[in-house]
Amino acid sequence: MLETRHIDKEKKYTRKELLGLLGLLALGLAPKNTAANLLLKKSSSMMRVKTICLDAGHGGHDPGARGSRSSEKDVALRVVLRLGEKIEKELPGVKVVYTRTTDVFKDLYARPAIANKQNADLFISVHCNSFRRRAAQGTETLVCGFNRLEEQEVAMRENASILLEDDYEENYNFDPKDPSTLIVFSLMQRDHRDQSIRLASLMQKEFSRSARVNRGVKEQSLAVLATAGMPAVLTEIGFISNPDEEKFMLSSYGQNQIVQNLYDAIVNYKKAVES
Repeated sequence: MLETRHIDKEKKYTRKELLGLLGLLALGLAPKNTAANLLLKKSSSMMRVKTICLDAGHGGHDPGARGSRSSEKDVALRVVLRLGEKIEKELPGVKVVYTRTTDVFKDLYARPAIANKQNADLFISVHCNSFRRRAAQGTETLVCGFNRLEEQEVAMRENASILLEDDYEENYNFDPKDPSTLIVFSLMQRDHRDQSIRLASLMQKEFSRSARVNRGVKEQSLAVLATAGMPAVLTEIGFISNPDEEKFMLSSYGQNQIVQNLYDAIVNYKKAVES
């Protein structure tokens, strides 16, 4: 039988082998005082959506993209505040955390850091798109590309103290060099990416239901998502460079529709991961 003490930290394990090793932890065959067991317990609870971090892109001296009548920073903030209000009103037990609630500038690294500190279960960054061709239109949702997953892995290890915080009294020692711990982090990292794609796909599906042009789910190297230690997406709610879409995003009707689309996607995601 394979045991965690036989794990080779230098070996590149296949997904099947990693799942098998995780199975040993789940069966309690790893030493009870290892961090891996505690992280395994925590990783299961992370499949419940209890805290959502909402990020309104840009802000302060950084206006983001500009339309003929508005700036991205203002449109994103209005949508985020409406979305947060709706979540708090209609999803009892779900806490909303904001990276900003006013017109202030936040460094990119500080945004996911807020989500990490609050032990958020989702990180959602809202932006407006722009292109030199004014006819460009539609929505798209981005997830972190493969080339930035290493940064997420580092962030997840750094967040270990947060994951363990509620269980200090159980006297578990966290050892970042523990091979079984690294395996759990590897699986959590892969799962975060898969869940990010799931949430992004649900968002695009809801936008499509409202007759918005669907530009799909895309992977990009984005600093604002790279260090988020949870499923994270950046959604582009429309082209501010397109006069018609800018008018739509500035209207109460348009903002309500966008908020409803995002809210429905979150609800469907929550049902899926918690079922």
